[in-house]
Amino acid sequence: MTDEHGVDLSGGLEDVPVLCKALTPPTFKYSTDNVQGPGCSVDPSEVTLPGCSCLSHSCLPESCSCLKKYGQAYDIIGRLLNLDGPDSSYSSPVFECNALCSCSDTCSNRVVGRGLQLRLEVCPTKNKGWGVRTAEEIPGRTFVCEYAGEVITFAEAKRRQRNQRAEENNYIIAVREHAGAGAITETFVDPARVGNVGRFLNHSCTPNLCMLPVRIHSVVPRLALFAGRDIHAWEELTFNYSGGYGTQQPAEARANDGLQRKQCHCGAMNCTRFLPLDLSILS
Repeated sequence: MTDEHGVDLSGGLEDVPVLCKALTPPTFKYSTDNVQGPGCSVDPSEVTLPGCSCLSHSCLPESCSCLKKYGQAYDIIGRLLNLDGPDSSYSSPVFECNALCSCSDTCSNRVVGRGLQLRLEVCPTKNKGWGVRTAEEIPGRTFVCEYAGEVITFAEAKRRQRNQRAEENNYIIAVREHAGAGAITETFVDPARVGNVGRFLNHSCTPNLCMLPVRIHSVVPRLALFAGRDIHAWEELTFNYSGGYGTQQPAEARANDGLQRKQCHCGAMNCTRFLPLDLSILS
């Protein structure tokens, strides 16, 4: 789909076009949501979580079964109530109202589930390949976009990363959630072949986005990116590939592990000089 402003990479799948003005737009299969990848036993699109019976315009913490069970994550205009700071290594779980809930589509507990609502543009960068910038100002704690792709197993993630050529980009994001008593839930998402606008987001050692796992219909989390601060129009959107706003290891410690790491070109004052690499997938 093309207009005078560029090509809509989503092909009309998003409520708001994802524009790209490049002469040769990138080629991949666009999907607004996660899809079931090789080895994944759970269909991310299947509704497996229960819904509330609220009949109000927007759910209330004192009466909604979803909010009572999982807690309130958003304020009345859909912004995160809490965004963990730079020194935080954890975040509270987020559950939204889903397709089985009887509340309205404008319920304040429906945020990520509404999909893309902001005008984003995919564009070439000077030395980082493709990137994403915003065509409008974004207030802090606002949902920006999802990092959607194929949900794959650890074994498939390891196979893909080991078979990757040096010149190819690694899109695989591994999210590990600690639920207490040693329980760890792992989710691997790869948007290399099938994905959304999130696949074009670059890494930064000083990012303006923060990734949080959000559950809506399924136990499989959706990797949602929220504004960590107020973001100006036409600013490039970035997140830390290692997660959150966490401080990075010194570059020397990261570079002497015998692996061929890719250089980081984020330009931040605290740049580690190398892109994060999940060693557990390669071990």
